[in-house]
Parts: sequence; C-alpha cells; structure tokens
Amino acid sequence: MAEFDLSIYKGKKVFVTGHTGFKGSWLCKILANLGAEVTGYSLNPPTEPSLFTIAGIDKDCHSVIGDIRDYKALKEAFDAAQPEIVLHLAAQPIVRDSYKDPAYTYETNVMGTVNILECVRNSNCVRSFLNITTDKVYLNKEWNWGYRENEELDGFDPYSNSKSCSELVTHSYKNSFFADGKVAISTARAGNVIGGGDFANDRIIPDCVRAALKHEDIVVRNPFSTRPYQHVLEPLYAYLMIAAKQYEDGKFAGYYNVGPDDVDCFQTGALVDLFVSKWGEGLTWINRYDGGPHEANFLKLDCSKLKATFGWKPRWNLDTAIERVVEWSKCWINEQDVRACMDRQIEEFLQK
Repeated sequence: MAEFDLSIYKGKKVFVTGHTGFKGSWLCKILANLGAEVTGYSLNPPTEPSLFTIAGIDKDCHSVIGDIRDYKALKEAFDAAQPEIVLHLAAQPIVRDSYKDPAYTYETNVMGTVNILECVRNSNCVRSFLNITTDKVYLNKEWNWGYRENEELDGFDPYSNSKSCSELVTHSYKNSFFADGKVAISTARAGNVIGGGDFANDRIIPDCVRAALKHEDIVVRNPFSTRPYQHVLEPLYAYLMIAAKQYEDGKFAGYYNVGPDDVDCFQTGALVDLFVSKWGEGLTWINRYDGGPHEANFLKLDCSKLKATFGWKPRWNLDTAIERVVEWSKCWINEQDVRACMDRQIEEFLQK
C-alpha cells in the first residue's frame, strides 16, 4: 500500500483533546492546513512560553479551554462539535511530574480517557477514535530489541503506568461497546518526539534550546540512556493516517507502534552532540546526573506492523529532525514568523 493522501480531512469535523500542548498545536496546524473543521478541548497551554500562543493556533481551531477530568464540560464541547473523527492527546505527559503528583496523573490519563470514550459512546456522529499513548506502556525489560504491540503492558512509573491503564480502558470500551464496528477504535504508541516549540521541563531538546538561549552549557542527566527519537511530524502523520484509514474501513482498527527506524535510536549524549553541531555558536554540554527517580535506560519500538499495514516509513531521519528544530527555534528567537516556518516544514514533510 502506498503512503496515504491526507486530503480526506478536507471538510471533516475533527475533535482534538490536548490541543494546547506541543503535539496538539502542531496537529491543529496540520488539520487546519488540510481544510478540516477542528474543535480543540484542553487546559490552558502547559508551558510559558507555549507553541499554542506563539503560533496563534487558536486561529486554526475552535478552542475550548476545559479539564478532561470534567465530563460535563467535555461532553458539552463534544456535542456542540459533532465530530466524525476524535484524536485523544490530552494527558499529563512528564515522567518526573508523575512522581510529584501521581493522583493527578492517574485522574487525567485514566479517567480522562474514560470521559472521552463516554462522549464517543453516547454519540452517533463519531466513526473513528484514536487514543495517543506512549512507547512507555510496555513492561520494560531493558532488552535490545523493539517491543511489539502484543507485548505485556505494565509501565513502571505513574506516568507510564497510567498510560498502560489508558490502553486497557480503550481495549475494554472497544470490546464492550464498539464490537459492532460502527466506531473504529485504535491506540497509537509513539516514541520520544522533538520539534520546534517544545518548551516542556525535563525534556532534553527543550533543555538544549534553553541553554543555547542563555549561552550556558547544556546539562545532560543521563547521557547513556537510549531512546527512539523522531520529529513531531512523523507520529502526527501516522496518527492522521491511522484515523483516516479506519474511518474508511474498520478492519484497520487496532494497536500500533509509531517510532523511528533503529538508526535513530540514539543515546541522549549522542543526540545532544548532534544538536550542538547544528546550533553552532560554540555550544557545549556537561554530564551531570542528578540522582532523579527511575527512568528506563533502554527503550525502542518494533514498528513493522505499521509499515506492513500501511506501507508507512519514516520520512525525516534524526539529522534532518534536529535541523528543523534549530530552524524553528532560531526563527522564534529572531522574532520571525513562526507560523510561516511551521507551514513550510509541514509542506516539506508532506511532499517528501
């Protein structure tokens, strides 16, 4: 099967939870450029500064500010939107924050999933639902090969575990309420994403950009941990492809890993080396382990199911991905048009 033409989204009503976040902002921009009618439901942007604000993403969607834990407010926004396709991104996404406030993490990531699925269950408009989870849902055995979709789900920390629970909630709803196939239900498990406009705490590329802005050394906590890194447009394209294909034919509903090829599973130190080389300006980094909570040392995904099912393959390698991060970041720092920069990168990616 050839790679997928996203023109199906033109005129489609799409509901995006978590639209004010980093991935959600890029997703709304893509959907708006494709001509979709987008409603977003989320808390206010999670960072200051935020991509949502800097790039004026509220121009690209009908933005509803609300808590995914508030079923009544969520359902009101959902019913007003009458979506055909639902993309669920709302989450507490930071491992370290989940140690600080596990109850909030579970409330958001588990009951948030229940709430959006209740909206879908109690509607007649939705034909395609995709829950975005994480590569961290798997029971991590620190082995050297990629996890496949049929491996055991049992994340270690509260964030990863809450996402495992979110997967199980989705599986139960799929079996209990959507077995007739009227609504196609899938989950997508993505690896670490990078891209322009990520201002999250405790993420390596935002840490690199912040250090570069201050002309300071980049502090790397764990340079020998290995992760699958990909540009944010890679998983977003895959999400849109999965949601559209199952919209057209329910046989495509299922569980999919979305990650880079093995060559882009990098140790964190090597990733920072690449960033430093692209940024220039004499930027350097130092190794300073801070004794923080448990995080996996080695993690990668086997994405052969996605490749075999859809003919999908990654478009940008890590070298190109870091170039695009640096391009966007310098555009923002120099007070240039970041919306135009996003549009250029989206167009370049989709045409590749």
